[in-house]
Amino acid sequence: MAQPTYRTLEILAQLLVVATGTRISYVGVDNVPERGGAVIAVNHTSYVDWLPVALAMRRRRRKLRFMIKAEMQRVKVVNFLIKRTRMIPVDRGAGAGAYAVAVQRLREGELVAVYPEATISRSFELKEFKTGAARMALEAHVPIVPVVVWGTQRIWTKGHPRNVGRTKVPVAVHVGPPLRAAADIALTGQALRESMTALLHQAQRDYPHPAGAYWVPRRLGGGAPTLAEAARMDAAEAAARAAGRTQRQSG
Repeated sequence: MAQPTYRTLEILAQLLVVATGTRISYVGVDNVPERGGAVIAVNHTSYVDWLPVALAMRRRRRKLRFMIKAEMQRVKVVNFLIKRTRMIPVDRGAGAGAYAVAVQRLREGELVAVYPEATISRSFELKEFKTGAARMALEAHVPIVPVVVWGTQRIWTKGHPRNVGRTKVPVAVHVGPPLRAAADIALTGQALRESMTALLHQAQRDYPHPAGAYWVPRRLGGGAPTLAEAARMDAAEAAARAAGRTQRQSG
């Protein structure tokens, strides 16, 4: 059941790319293993990073299993797709179950997508990495494939209106050589971060960055917040959510 639904979504994704005039370029896709399990570690700058990454995997005739917030199961259509495409729901309050499922899928030879930053980077720089990608790869005995997507933050990102329609936004997908997880998780995380930083700079090198644009990192002369400023914004948002939950629970 999963394969026809996944194939249908691939076709719809390609049609969407054509309809919007999005120009996706791919570099290093041959670094994705032709077979066998692998953790696909992706940077996170927008709500639509997943689409060009999935299409990149398709170029290697591979299907990608995404980890998705468990809350999305409440949406009937999304829940249907989760079940039919073997996505992995993650309960952020109790992630052990999803972690175990991801490791099992990797052992079965699947590609599992992981965002090491966990949440969208408002600065469009790499945030601090979580250890999940490294731990999964080590436990399942599979490689980590670093992937960077650049340009999707212009389409739809946190704190800014969606830029939909025939916008012809260029998007770059850069895939690095697979990494082997070492027993030292911190060392593996450092190697992954270094690889993804190099890919990010590579993707940015030939990409036009208008001065002051909200989607351009401060480092490149843009108007995006710095990493420190973005961290303060994230903290304020998290505090507001926590206060809202407390208020609802208290009636």
